[in-house]
Amino acid sequence: MRFNIFRLIASLIFCQLAGFIGSVFTMPAISGWYASLEKPAINPPNWIFAPVWTFLYFLMGVTLYILWQNLPKIEAKKSLVFFVIQLVLNVLWSVIFFGLKLPMVAFLEIVILWIFILLTMIKSSRVSKASIYLLLPYILWVNFAAILNFFLWRLNI
Repeated sequence: MRFNIFRLIASLIFCQLAGFIGSVFTMPAISGWYASLEKPAINPPNWIFAPVWTFLYFLMGVTLYILWQNLPKIEAKKSLVFFVIQLVLNVLWSVIFFGLKLPMVAFLEIVILWIFILLTMIKSSRVSKASIYLLLPYILWVNFAAILNFFLWRLNI
């Protein structure tokens, strides 16, 4: 398997684009609706989210590249399906939480997202063990985001 710079760049851009789409819903709410919410003690400062998510989308992009490079394998095709589903769910969470301002629904959705990240990790590990390590920070951050989402929902009923 040869290194393919086009596939790497396309994979990175594709994942960063998902982050950009999510930010379209997030950014206006940060200084408005989200600012008005009662926050739990574990709530980090707003500035931390952009660099963390940029890094996580980078890691997702590298994972996508690895899967794309292994596409002739049936396991890579299966892994790509789960990868795309989790990426769509990732964007959808921003739409539900920040765009629609529905923290309870967003919490239910982030649980489903977490399951699909785990399934993506399991499926993609059959293609490349590196994908587990690349997606580990992502699932850990989504764990934290789910806890934060839960508390934001409960504190603001």
